[in-house]
Amino acid sequence: MELNWREHIDTNPGVMLGKPVIKGTRIPVQLILEKISLGESTEQLLRSYPSITKEDIQSCLLFDKE
Repeated sequence: MELNWREHIDTNPGVMLGKPVIKGTRIPVQLILEKISLGESTEQLLRSYPSITKEDIQSCLLFDKE
């Protein structure tokens, strides 16, 4: 089954000025993408942000491709 990033990413003008965030958090997609580009692994991100899942991280990558 293909991952649907829309199930994990949300935009709301009342949260982080409407920037895309991981649903249920205030963690911007851009922050996750920056950390990945700097070499952080999925495991490091999951330890740093225990409220997110591997699917949330994958959704950030898929969101960036659209």
